[in-house]
Amino acid sequence: MSLHMSVLASGSTGNAIYIESEGHSFLVDAGLSCKQMESLFQKIDRRMGDLSGILVTHEHSDHIKGVGVAARKYQLPIYANEKTWRAMESLIGDIPLDQKFTFEMETVKSFGSLSIESFGVSHDAAEPMFFTFHSGGKKFVIITDTGYVSERMKGLISNAHAYVFESNHDVQMLRMGRYPWNIKRRILSDVGHVSNEDAALAMSDVIGDQTKRIYLAHLSQDNNLKDLARMSVSQTLESRGIVVGEQIRLYDTDPKIPTPLTAV
Repeated sequence: MSLHMSVLASGSTGNAIYIESEGHSFLVDAGLSCKQMESLFQKIDRRMGDLSGILVTHEHSDHIKGVGVAARKYQLPIYANEKTWRAMESLIGDIPLDQKFTFEMETVKSFGSLSIESFGVSHDAAEPMFFTFHSGGKKFVIITDTGYVSERMKGLISNAHAYVFESNHDVQMLRMGRYPWNIKRRILSDVGHVSNEDAALAMSDVIGDQTKRIYLAHLSQDNNLKDLARMSVSQTLESRGIVVGEQIRLYDTDPKIPTPLTAV
């Protein structure tokens, strides 16, 4: 049994992550147009029409922009919790009843050998949640769009084989940048996004013997750089005794270029 993943797109302009295991495949969020996502699927040699469904983390546009069109075009089931459904319903258009499914926070759904566990995060949305995937003894975690990583979250996501982990901004770049202060305050708040350093501190608490790969995700277009994120995270991890390049490897993600489809 295998678990494969690709970060199709990640960043403030749109987010979508592909996961497959033994005959089931899911898209976590669809924050780009359907046409853009079809092109990204081609690049990893997969088809949107083969998906088992779309898992929605929260209702912000960079996570749901293409959900409605893709679901209608390919008759895909959509899974979201009740509060997210209410918040996004008017934004994604009419969805046939037989394609609407509820996936509540802190529950588990199983699809063949694949189990998907949802957990809550701290973000300014109706009821934001992310997912842990289990299949064939492998564990894969997606956690972005959170202002901080609580001890409870750490307990749920610890010792995964691979992570897609938010590394949103460099605090200095954000403070000095062009955003109005109310936006800066939101990003820095407990319901905003984690910085490079805070992400790395959280990573250092959850990395275990099984952990091999961490994808740095949801980088701000204006307040971060790939090299800077990688350097900041590496330095913080190494200050805590975790040697990057030996025990674990860090990988970039991109708003337009998918990561290779890779076994977890």
